[in-house]
Amino acid sequence: MDPRFTGLARQLVRYSTSLKKGEKILIDLVDTPEDMAIALVREVRSRKGIPFVRLGTNRISRELLLGATDEQYKLTGKHLLTEMKDMDAYIAIRGSHNITETSDVAADKMATAMKHIRKVLDHRVKKTKWCVLRWPHPAMAQQAGMSTEAFEDFYFDVCLLDYKSFLPAMNHLKNLMEKTEKVHIKNKGTDLRFSIKDIPAIVCGGNYNIPDGEVFTAPIKNSVEGVITHNAPTIYRGIAFDGIKLIFEKGKIVKAEAAGGKTKELNKILDTDAGARYVGEFALGFNPIIREPMRDILFDEKIAGSFHFTPGQAYEEADNGNRSGVHWDMVTIQRPDYGGGEIFFDDKLIRKNGKFLAKNLAKLNG
Repeated sequence: MDPRFTGLARQLVRYSTSLKKGEKILIDLVDTPEDMAIALVREVRSRKGIPFVRLGTNRISRELLLGATDEQYKLTGKHLLTEMKDMDAYIAIRGSHNITETSDVAADKMATAMKHIRKVLDHRVKKTKWCVLRWPHPAMAQQAGMSTEAFEDFYFDVCLLDYKSFLPAMNHLKNLMEKTEKVHIKNKGTDLRFSIKDIPAIVCGGNYNIPDGEVFTAPIKNSVEGVITHNAPTIYRGIAFDGIKLIFEKGKIVKAEAAGGKTKELNKILDTDAGARYVGEFALGFNPIIREPMRDILFDEKIAGSFHFTPGQAYEEADNGNRSGVHWDMVTIQRPDYGGGEIFFDDKLIRKNGKFLAKNLAKLNG
C-alpha cells in the first residue's frame, strides 16, 4: 500500500477527527480507491474505534438525481439521517473522474434532493466530529494544469501539512476578527463594506476540511453594501463560472453577472430560494502551498492571499441567521500577481496584497 495513504489515514483519524476508543465513524467514499478505505479502517481499528463504510460513485449519483422525486429523497434523507445520528465522527473523501458530471441535472431536481439531504448535512456539521476532502484523480490534475504525478505529490503535501503549527497565528486572527465591527474590501472591481459585529470567528486548522487554512465568520445579514468581482474561477452544481460580479443592497444580491454568457445560469442558482441572494460566510484563506485556483472549492477557498464571500447558508458556529439550500464559496485572490487588494478592519489596513501586516499574523503569509 502507498505509504501516503496510511499517512493520510493517520492524519484524518488521529488529528482531524481525534477519534477515541469506542467511537463510531462513518467513512463515506466517492470514486476513491479501495486501498484508501482499507487504510482508514485499519487506522480506526488501531484507535479501537468502530468503522462503518459507504462507497459511491458520481455517475450513479447523477443517474439518481436525473429522476429525483420528493418521495424518493424524503425517504433517502430519512435513512441517511438515522445512520448519521448513530455516528460520533465522519470522514468523507470525494473523488471525481469528471467535475461536470452533474452539469445536466435540472436545477429543480437538484433542489428536490438538497431539500431533504440538507438535514443530514446539518446534523453531521453540528453533532459529529467530521472532515471532508477530495481525492486526486487525473480530472483534478487537469483542472490544476498539472501532470497526474505532480498533482498527486502536491495533493499529499497539502493534506499532510503540519496544520497544528499554524494554530497560534490563526487564533490571533480569530481574536482580531471578533473585535471587529466594520469590514471594507477593495480590489479591482470590488468596493465592499459590511459588518461582522458580535459574530464568532472560527479557526479551520485541519479539523473539518483537508486541505485547510482559513478563519471564517459571517456578515450581519442586511449589512452588505457595494460591489464584488471575483477573479478566481468557480464551479457549482457542475457548471463552471468565471468573472462573477455581484452588486449588494441592504445585504441582498440585486444584480449578478458572469462572464462567458453564464449570467442566466448564475441567477438561476441564486434564485434557488430567498436565502441564496444573501451571504452566509466571509473567510480569509492562507494555505501557503495552495497558490492557484483549480475550480475545486476545498482547495480554492484556502488559496494563499485570498478571501471568499459565500451566498447562501450560514454555519451554526458563525450564524447570521441566513438559511438556504445554497452554500457557494466565491473566491477572490489579492496577491500582486492577481492585481492586489486591501482589507480594512474598522478602517485599519490589516491585509495588503494578500499579506497580513501584524507580526503575530506573519505565519499566515506563507
